[in-house]
Amino acid sequence: MIQRIQTLYLAVVAILSILAAFFIKSLAQNEESSIFEFSVQMDRITFFIAAIFAVISIFLYKKRINQFIVNRLNIILNLFLLGFFVYRSLKLSGESLLSQKGIWIIVPLISIVLLILANKAIKRDEDLVKSVDRLR
Repeated sequence: MIQRIQTLYLAVVAILSILAAFFIKSLAQNEESSIFEFSVQMDRITFFIAAIFAVISIFLYKKRINQFIVNRLNIILNLFLLGFFVYRSLKLSGESLLSQKGIWIIVPLISIVLLILANKAIKRDEDLVKSVDRLR
């Protein structure tokens, strides 16, 4: 059913990912800006893919196993994004006029936690359905 708690978790993941994709900005002001622009575009694309996975998972409520698998793929994608942000924040030099190190590291972390909570709720639903099937 679509009114489950995992739907709320997945909707928050989708909203966070879309907001991050729209508000991530390119702050490079040097000669390496084309490389940095490419990485920002890849970040946006990755955030959109994470949002699409979350929306697809919302509508797979009748196929809980597939929903669980899509959520795991989304967790892996967000772990990749988190690792990329951490790597980039360690490679950047100090602060400039505008900070290039930002809040965007938090978005994949929050998404991972919410996806884990959604997977726990999906597993609980699957166990409940299996227990009811045993009684028949």
